[in-house]
Amino acid sequence: MGGTVISLDGLQIGTRDDLTKAMESKGCESSSCGSSDAPEDMDPATWEKVKDHPCYSEEAHHYFARMHVAVAPACNIQCNYCNRKYDCANESRPGVVSERLTPEMAARKVIAVANEIPQLSVLGIAGPGDSAYDWKKTKETFQRVAEQLPDIKLCLSTNGLALPDHVDDLLDMNIDHVTLTINMIDPEVGTKIYPWIFWDRKRRTGLEAATILHERQMQSLDMLHERGILVKVNSVMIPGINDKHLLEVNAEVKRRGAFLHNIMPLISAPEHGTHFGLTGQRGPNAAELKELQDACAGGANLMRHCRQCRADAVGLLGEDRGQEFTMDLVPDEVSYDPTKREAYRDWVAEERGERRAAAEAAKSETAGAVAEDAAAMLVAVATKGGGRINQHFGHANEFQIFEVDAEGVRFVTHRRCDNYCVGGYGEEDKLELVIRTLEGIDTILCAKIGDCPREDLEKAGITAIQDYAYEYIETAVSAVYRARMGLPAGIAASA
Repeated sequence: MGGTVISLDGLQIGTRDDLTKAMESKGCESSSCGSSDAPEDMDPATWEKVKDHPCYSEEAHHYFARMHVAVAPACNIQCNYCNRKYDCANESRPGVVSERLTPEMAARKVIAVANEIPQLSVLGIAGPGDSAYDWKKTKETFQRVAEQLPDIKLCLSTNGLALPDHVDDLLDMNIDHVTLTINMIDPEVGTKIYPWIFWDRKRRTGLEAATILHERQMQSLDMLHERGILVKVNSVMIPGINDKHLLEVNAEVKRRGAFLHNIMPLISAPEHGTHFGLTGQRGPNAAELKELQDACAGGANLMRHCRQCRADAVGLLGEDRGQEFTMDLVPDEVSYDPTKREAYRDWVAEERGERRAAAEAAKSETAGAVAEDAAAMLVAVATKGGGRINQHFGHANEFQIFEVDAEGVRFVTHRRCDNYCVGGYGEEDKLELVIRTLEGIDTILCAKIGDCPREDLEKAGITAIQDYAYEYIETAVSAVYRARMGLPAGIAASA
């Protein structure tokens, strides 16, 4: 990195140590999503595709940001869980955007974001309709961005109905990541999810619609795999409709070469105005979602850190900085300066190597001291990114959940909650929400916590620990686990 000065979340920084401190104090709100594999676990070409993609690599989500641009409003299917509202900045769910953009506006906005957020590595188009159906706008946007930011990854999300018509265009534009939503492989199940599709200039309903959609989705998956394009399959878990069926979906998409399978919980609040929301269809709870994900072991690799992003999300997974980059704040003329992003990538390359080494050391120490059949433990972590415990308990929007046993530490899911602290003061109703969010978890690691919330957590049977502030998550979780097993913590400083 040398003497290069980077700005991270408003901090002027020039050395690796300074950047580490910036991650700890200002942070990158993180979440989690994707394969946890390291370079030695896959071929070099695949690793090069996923190593900086926050959705395809669980490790990368700690360090890299994504951006979605809402340029594709038209959609060719209706899902019972979808209502594509606009101008709803306080909601975080798929299909919601505050501004619809033209391709020219989108390209200008991407440049502005890339100059301000050095973590940005991926540009995606996820609607708010369907990116493959609204293909002309999607293609023009990608072409404009690629001309000015050749180092950014391009990816899109689609329901797959129109995608087979454009797969070869993806290759021409060097797009090697596609997210494909597949909620069923049995059209009878599909009739309960999709009231209609628009196909071959005609609206189709019922079993005919679900059959056509299924066939086109399978065709899309096969075509993408044959061309070496990585596919992440998204599935919405709908209790009583496709929850058991998703085991079959997982096996089938693995057979057809999907790189990841992301099983997401249904969002069905009545105020969202969806069919499922208005008819009382519930979403799964955290335990049900984890049970299904665990049951898929041996099938397609699972992505567990998805945040079900808005179609105009900006920032690291788990955060949305979109309101900082509305078009009225984006300059009319903007040029790309790659300096900050290049320096940031240099820092990440060194930092992630040190973190991986620390995690392996902790794993070895734990494996040598804990019986192989010792019970696993779930630990909640308050983090702002960088793979460290670097967030105040009261400032957490969500908690990352890690499972630890003699085999090591694994990210399993996240649980979202409202901020406990508002203006420096805790609100009791929000603390109650946090406690409900942490149901089933008896230990939380955070950078700092006040005496009052700590005492209330203890009354609820939850132990809050701040002794490992700014340590790597894996080493700290391992140390807590060994202590719980009655063994010396033995953690080595990693800050």
